[in-house]
Amino acid sequence: MAKPKLPPAGNGNADDIEAAFYEALQSGDIDKLMACWGDEDDIVCVHPGGGRLVGPAAIRSTFDTMFSNGTIRAFPEKMRKIDAMSASVHNVLERIEVLTEEGPRHAYVIATNVYHLTAQGWRMVAHHASPGTPSEMHEVSETPPVLH
Repeated sequence: MAKPKLPPAGNGNADDIEAAFYEALQSGDIDKLMACWGDEDDIVCVHPGGGRLVGPAAIRSTFDTMFSNGTIRAFPEKMRKIDAMSASVHNVLERIEVLTEEGPRHAYVIATNVYHLTAQGWRMVAHHASPGTPSEMHEVSETPPVLH
């Protein structure tokens, strides 16, 4: 199946693909979400607390399952990025909005998204997410006393 075209790229960089990825999450559009990903067999996705998913079929399957339970209201915040000529690494704090009977609640996820410049343009090749807390809103920029 051919990948759907991505939305028009504003300035043609990894930021555009990241924006399209989060828009697809929020709208529950699996085709647009997968269009953000590279075609390589070794693309990787790790959801919070989950195992490593390798390849487009495994990644699509998990997002399909997630979307069957509703859209994912994930909002990237506090992005840090490192850009190179053909790669870009974004680390974001995702604020996840969960609707409950008491009203909206927020959960937090720390995610690293890796993009490569391919023949088709910028594409995601890795998404690794870990559970976070509201304290992650306050970044630590000093060297911690213990690294691991």
